[in-house]
Amino acid sequence: MANQFQLFKHRRFSAMFFTQFLGAFNDNIFKQALILVLTYTAASQLSMEVSILNNLAAMLFILPYFLFSALAGQIADKFEKSKLTRLIKLLELVIMTLAAVGFVFELYVLLFVALFLMGTHSTFFGPIKYAYLPQAMKENELVGANGLFQMGTSLAILLGMIVAGVLTQLSQSLYWISTAVLAVSILGYLAARYIPTMPAMQPNLKVNWNIFTTSLATVRYLYSLPFLFFVILGNSWFWFYGATFLTQTPEFSKVILYGDESVVIFLLTLFSVGVSIGSLLCKTLTKNQVSLRLLPFGIAGLSIFAIDLYLSLSGLDIAVADATLLSISDLFGMSGSWRVFADLFFLGFSGGLYIVPLYASMQAYAPKSHRARIVGANNIFNAIFMVTSAIFAIVILNTLGLTLPQLFLVTGLLNIAFGIFLYLKLNKHVKNAVIQTHDEAGL
Repeated sequence: MANQFQLFKHRRFSAMFFTQFLGAFNDNIFKQALILVLTYTAASQLSMEVSILNNLAAMLFILPYFLFSALAGQIADKFEKSKLTRLIKLLELVIMTLAAVGFVFELYVLLFVALFLMGTHSTFFGPIKYAYLPQAMKENELVGANGLFQMGTSLAILLGMIVAGVLTQLSQSLYWISTAVLAVSILGYLAARYIPTMPAMQPNLKVNWNIFTTSLATVRYLYSLPFLFFVILGNSWFWFYGATFLTQTPEFSKVILYGDESVVIFLLTLFSVGVSIGSLLCKTLTKNQVSLRLLPFGIAGLSIFAIDLYLSLSGLDIAVADATLLSISDLFGMSGSWRVFADLFFLGFSGGLYIVPLYASMQAYAPKSHRARIVGANNIFNAIFMVTSAIFAIVILNTLGLTLPQLFLVTGLLNIAFGIFLYLKLNKHVKNAVIQTHDEAGL
């Protein structure tokens, strides 16, 4: 594991790592702060249901992935990536300026516009950063670099949510939030200035600006590459799976564990740290090779610990007086709580073992000329699966009337079926797929 941290000595890795880390960090400060403001302030001022406002916010952030991912892939293939990244980071600064004005003056329409624009910003940055890695990294560095990127993304999401929670508790919180998102935007732009030049992979590409025909053409092209198609289905399943669990974490923390807000953060931390450790270990366990040998272990772990989470939550017996909510220290002394904590940690750990080999395979096997567009197609499918996750949870919990532990059980059982299907398809098609040779240009 130590060797992969040596990548931070190279500007070709560290500059992009900190650019993407700060971007994910800022996304989550803004999103979480907005959700808290909508929940505790805007809903009453606008006389609207909290659930409607929060679901609208989630939809506005995901919508750009449907609309612009294919276009973003074309642009990332056509133009040089370091310059594109700097332009996108400047756009982030403009968007966060709008958000700051929206927070300070409580202009909720402007905040929703800024949220849609931040989703657009992330949509255009995604194909750049994931197509950049196989271009900038040597072949024996790719798995380690992906592990570090996945670790960084998990920690950035978690830290962004924690920072947002802390800032919203301060006096003059809206000013603190505005200052934070602007400051992080500036740091992200400064980090982007150190990204080395990476030659465009297809400079003569004619960009099709029709987002609908472009999206259809990108998905068709992906379908013509069966191995990559199933790799991306596997990637998207991870987002479905993670969203299903993490979205329910606040509710089961309060309703089942009777925990306060600190318990929510603690459980999210367990999951995120688990993902980070699992991601980092991938390099060592695969001996630096782009390989799917860890995938069965990731699939098995995701199901085993989901099923055990159902069993541990179902057998939990926590008694509280009145409407008292428990702190983390209170829960530590409760019988059975440690099993719940372990399940969440190992769910994250298994997720790390599952997702890093798939991301590395997507980058290594994607044709150089279409690499960013493959990432764009991946983002389209990710968005579809995340929306499907929300619909799935609503059907299970509201339509069928099952409990949260039963939702986790059903998801774990579905993962067994999907995991077997995925592994068989990947093993079938990998024989005809070819790893693209590493391009040393720009190093």
